[in-house]
Amino acid sequence: MEFTASQIANFINGRIIGDEHALIKGVSPIENGEENYLSFVAQDRFVHHIQNSKCSVIIVSEKLLTEEKYNPTIIVVEDAYLSFQILMNLYQEMKGRRTGIEDGAVFHESATVGENVYVGAFTCVSEKVIIGEDSQIYPQVFIGRNVKIGKNCVIYSGVRIYDYCVIGDNCIIHSNTVIGSDGFGFQPTKDGYQKIPQLGNVILEDDVEIGSNCSIDRGTIGSTIIGKGTKIDNLIQIAHNVKLGQHNVIAAQAGIAGSTVIGNWNQIGGQAGIAGHIQIGNQVKIQAQSGVNKKPKDGVSLYGSPAINASDYRRNYVHFRNFSDIVKRINNLEINSKDKTNE
Repeated sequence: MEFTASQIANFINGRIIGDEHALIKGVSPIENGEENYLSFVAQDRFVHHIQNSKCSVIIVSEKLLTEEKYNPTIIVVEDAYLSFQILMNLYQEMKGRRTGIEDGAVFHESATVGENVYVGAFTCVSEKVIIGEDSQIYPQVFIGRNVKIGKNCVIYSGVRIYDYCVIGDNCIIHSNTVIGSDGFGFQPTKDGYQKIPQLGNVILEDDVEIGSNCSIDRGTIGSTIIGKGTKIDNLIQIAHNVKLGQHNVIAAQAGIAGSTVIGNWNQIGGQAGIAGHIQIGNQVKIQAQSGVNKKPKDGVSLYGSPAINASDYRRNYVHFRNFSDIVKRINNLEINSKDKTNE
């Protein structure tokens, strides 16, 4: 698909500086732009690319403009990053969606499928499954018994959704993620560890996105819940009966142990670990590789293991890096003190 600068400007309510007929046939990073390609600049550190970029058209935040004339055509907007996101979403919609059920898909006769649904080859849809309208189920997905999938969901190849799990509207689940696997529950006995049956399910509320290769365990009794608007990166483990609130973001390789309750609008960094049976409130920032084992106050930033206030951690870390020198100085002071005492 090809567009002109003026067409792009109309989509995002932009103002043009330069050639409104400049042709666009693709998008490119600003650092290595190409002729007839579109890019954007939304941060100060990329401003120097604007004048010399080979891109034909660049979307730029108005506050970053310093010249009256530029070599590329400029589309001026209030927030270039947000405008570029709007364009990408429009492009995704214009590509269209598949519909219909491909050969090789296996359906139980009791399953219900809404309108405009796509189900790829070799996907297995078990008994009493409900799939909402406009959802896209890619090839080689397993959907267990009594699973409910909402409207306008995208479930990529290799996803496994165990029995009785519930997926809300507008959810995205990326390849090889498992929803509803057994929680890690075992009872020690004299003969070894006895498995505790995991009888609950997983509930993903609306607008949740789960990255690839994640495991979200079903509740032992009751539900593991991922709240509305939460975004989960790749390679994340969420244990049984965890309850995540709304609009949390969790970066790759983080792990949350069982029965932990997390509030709303929290940010959890990569490789962070959160102990089980604790409560985390709202708007907490947990830095990468931190270990949290007790309830923090709302709105704090945590760092370290066990995690403490991030500013305290950084201040103390300066001393830790110089710890050997500090020990030497203390030893020297003790030696000098003893010498003076002996005198």
